[in-house]
Parts: sequence; C-alpha cells; structure tokens
Amino acid sequence: MKLTVAQATVRFLAAQYSERDGVRQRLIAGCLGIFGHGNVAGLGQALLQDPDLLPYVLGRNEQAMVHTAVAYARMKDRLQTYAVSTSIGPGATNMITGAALATVNRLPVLLLPADTFADRSAAPLLQELEVPWSGDVTVNDAFRPVSKYFDRVHRPEQLPAALLAAMRVLTDPAETGAVTICLPQDVQAQAFDWPDEFFADRVWRVARPVPEPGDLAEAGALIRSARRPLIVAGGGVGYSGAHAALARFCESTGIPVGLTQAGKGALPFDHEQCLGAIGSTGTAAANTIAAEADLVIGVGTRYSDFTTASRTAFGADGVRFVNVNVAGLDAVKHAGLAVRADARTTLEALAGLEYTVAPEYRAEYTRLDAEWNARVRAAYDTEELTQSAVIGAVNDLSDPRDVVVCAAGSMPGDLHKLWQTRDAKGYHVEYGYSCMGYEIAGGLGVALACPDRDVFVLVGDGSYLMMATELVTALQEDLKVIVVLVQNHGFASIGALSESLGSQRFGTRYRYRTKSGRLDGDLLPVDLAANAASLGVPVVRVEDRAALADAIAAAKASATSTLIHVETDPFHNGAPDTGAWWDVPVSEVSTLDSTQAAYRTYAEHKATQRTYLHPTEAS
Repeated sequence: MKLTVAQATVRFLAAQYSERDGVRQRLIAGCLGIFGHGNVAGLGQALLQDPDLLPYVLGRNEQAMVHTAVAYARMKDRLQTYAVSTSIGPGATNMITGAALATVNRLPVLLLPADTFADRSAAPLLQELEVPWSGDVTVNDAFRPVSKYFDRVHRPEQLPAALLAAMRVLTDPAETGAVTICLPQDVQAQAFDWPDEFFADRVWRVARPVPEPGDLAEAGALIRSARRPLIVAGGGVGYSGAHAALARFCESTGIPVGLTQAGKGALPFDHEQCLGAIGSTGTAAANTIAAEADLVIGVGTRYSDFTTASRTAFGADGVRFVNVNVAGLDAVKHAGLAVRADARTTLEALAGLEYTVAPEYRAEYTRLDAEWNARVRAAYDTEELTQSAVIGAVNDLSDPRDVVVCAAGSMPGDLHKLWQTRDAKGYHVEYGYSCMGYEIAGGLGVALACPDRDVFVLVGDGSYLMMATELVTALQEDLKVIVVLVQNHGFASIGALSESLGSQRFGTRYRYRTKSGRLDGDLLPVDLAANAASLGVPVVRVEDRAALADAIAAAKASATSTLIHVETDPFHNGAPDTGAWWDVPVSEVSTLDSTQAAYRTYAEHKATQRTYLHPTEAS
C-alpha cells in the first residue's frame, strides 16, 4: 500500500485498540491539531483525505490541546487518549508544558510535533534552531526529559518501530505519560510502500499485575498488627476501577481512608470510612488520624508533598508503610513494603483478611468526620459570597454525576478539603503539575469523554488569563462547559502564600503601578466577563448568593456553554484552616521584619519533618 508517512500514521493509529477485563475500545479517539508549515501538507493532508479514520478537532493553543487530551485520558481511566499534531518551532514547543503535565500525572497522550527537514536540503528553515555544537539537534529535543518515550522518524522505514513502541508505552499503566514522535516535515509527505499487515487491527491489553504471594502475606501481617491503620487512596484507585473493592475492604476492616487530590472520588464523601482530603490541604479529620497512624496503606498514590504535608502528616513514632502501586518508583517510597500490583487485584486479594479496628478507633474517626462536615456546611452557608460559598453553591446545585474541573490557584486547595464528591468521576483536579491554564482546556477533554455529564470548570482570574482561548473550541465542537470564573483581581493563592512567607503579597495584585514603583494603585479595569462574551460564550454576572444559584440553574438547563462571573475577596476565601504545613523555603536572612518572623515559623515546622527511612517489616 503506497502512502505517505503521515497517511500511514493516521491509518495505523485508527487500527489500535486497548483492552482490559475483556472490554475493548479505540486507543486513539481522535487527533487535536493546529496546522502550520511542517504538518499542514503532512498530517493535515492525511486527516483531510481520510476523515473517518481519525476524527479531527481544531484547537486554539498547542499546550491547551495537550491538556484536553490528558483530561480525556483521565476520564477514560487511561484506556483511551488523543493524538496532538503541531507545526514546527513554537507550535511544537508550546506542547512541552502539556507533556510535562501528562508525564507527572502518569496520563497517556501521543504528541506528534513536526520537525525540521530530515534531508537538510533547505536549512536553516524558518523557526529552525541552529546550534554550533551539533547538527542533529532541534527544539524538539526539549521533549526528551518530559516524555516517557521519545523518537524521531528520519526515514519511512523507521515509522513502524516508532509507533509500535509508542503504543507499548501508552498502554503500560506503570510507565505511561507523554509519548513524543517527532515527524520531520519532508518525511511526513514522503511516500513509501507499506506492508498491509502494518495496518491490521492491534489490541493492546492493559495488564492487572497481581501481587507476589510473599508481599501479600507480609501486607496482611502488617495490617493485622496495626492498631491505628489508615489508607491513603490515590489516583490509582480510579485508574484500576478499584472503587468497589476499596469500599468492601474498608467496610470489612473498619480502616478509614484519606484521599489525595487524584484520589477524590475513591469513596463517596458520606461513606462511613471516608475522612476526605489528606495532607497540606486536607481535612482536620483525616490529618488528625494521620498524625497518630501506626500503619499507612498507600493505594495508587505517589505520595506528593501535598499528600504528606511535606513529610509531616504521618507523625507517629515507628510509623510503617504498605504501598500498593503498579509503578515500582512509587511502591518503594517511604521505605514501605512495596506491593507492585494493580490496586483492584490487591484489594480483592486482601478481602478475606480477618481483621477489624477497635470500636474506640472507629468512634474517634467517625466523630472527627462529623465535626469536619459541620465546618464544611458552615463555610458553604455563609451569607458573604466567599470562594468557599461559591464552591458550596456549585456542589449543592450540581447533580451527583456532574464533574468539577480545576487545576491551579487557591481553588484546588479549597476544593480538596471542601468539595463533597458523590460520584467516582465527579472530581477532576489536576494537581500533579498544578498548571495554570489547564481548567477550560481540561473541561473540554472531560466533556469529550463524558457528554452525558455537565462539566463545571472552576477557575480564578489568573488562570483564566493564561488560557481562555479554548472557549472558542467549545463553541466550535458544541461542547457544553459551565465556567465559574472567580474574579479576585490577582493571584490569590500565591498572594496568601507570599504573605505567609513574609513577602507581603509582592507581585500578586492586578493593579496600576504608582509613583512609588510598586503595583499598589487602583485595580486595573479588566473586564473578563466582557472578554468571555467577545469569544461567543453567554455570560452571567452575579453579585450575591441568590443570583449565583439562579445562574447555576440556568446554566444547567442550557444546551450550550455558559460563563458565570463572580467577584470575591482575595483576602478571605472562607475555607477553614487545618494547620497543615507545606514546605516552601523562607529567606534565612532578611532586613524585613515580616520575613524574619516567617523564617522562625518555618524553622519550627522544618524541625517536625520526617525521613520515613525505617524499613517496613512484619514483626
């Protein structure tokens, strides 16, 4: 079959399937792309020629397209994703942040950046990087450290090996992330006689690694010896579909559960063993139990600094860890017993464990959870239109299967501790890379993956200004997202952090520069509601709780996207503080009193930080 490299790539991708537990689906659901020199005559021509092979979506920003693909993959439990095609130069490098986000979060996405001429016949090209020390380096080499697999196809004969390797990594739950295949623009348009078998349907089975019997036995012994065990449920619970297995295990043993950002939804918020968020942005209930836990059972978590409160959350002397994870990198953390296995498979294998916590322990965490839920309700019901009240209104007025999407700023922390998740897929906060600009693009990915759910995108003004462009893509694709834009005229999250570090919210306010040289003048007259309206999205401005409730109801009833604009106070978000710590260094010496005071506080917290290096062994 004589096809160009680009045509062959499209035909190959359309024939790839993933399968788990006997359920098969297309691995590459479609291709997001922005065309320019480098891919317009290659992949662009191929997608035009065979539109039924790989559905095409035109995006507005290359980074945003990667975010959309990543969000889609997350909602599909990493069993499906999108390819992303770009031109050479800035079109390609715009994707690097998205690639890092995908790899940090262990989410599959196929990146197909165009590259400079393989034959170098017209070098240097427009947008081509020249370096004096190497002739084969291009800007696309910047993808190497943020990709789980990287290749460059210099000749048509190299394409099969590159694409087969790409599919292997995309479907490996332990190794998945961004996969980058660079396609030089001359090679994309080059014809070749391909063997028919290259385009045959291929099924990539996503494995469920089973635990080693010895590891399983040792994990059981550790659990039976524990007096105050705690489960930390991460994103791996969702990706393995382990929600029911986790619920059965917790119900039979009485072991409570704290949830990471990616793990929210592992149990519904009102489950008897669910204590909500854990760590730096955790609930008082989960963090109180964590402080005295003698055994921490991590299920599908990579133990980020927010999850461990920078290694201060688990404070008991001799605390031990059991880590269930498909990735060896995560399973060995904190010197824990490494159970390198699928979360659902492992929890099912532990189902017959003869163990239950003491009634006193169950009563303690039940009381703490009830007290926390009362604090959440108080934060929701305040008359002032704080950020917490906005979150509460959306939580109360959305349906259980609706999805909330967020990524950066102060909102993810408030959502983590306050949002009451009712459905396993109802909470979608990107907090591995916490990338400003993810929200709206990610909301599109969620809407593409789950068209039967309403998608609420909660975004602050700082993140909105980074990447609002995909509102246009939402209109183009008839995708409904409800954007709740919280306007507080600055970087509220970093402002609060700056203040806590003694830096007085420097550089975090959207204000005029005054004669003093500082940005401390009047507020800038930026009208983000008008901006959204200019992109074609219906906009509703609200100024009180009643108007917000009406706007949410109207947005849910609408068939199209809506943006709800709400102004809040950056100095008061209304969320209860749990006193948990996050390690952000403070200047050790300073002429500022505020910084000196902050450093003293920092040193006090730093003294409580743990190494978690003691080997975990069953006694």
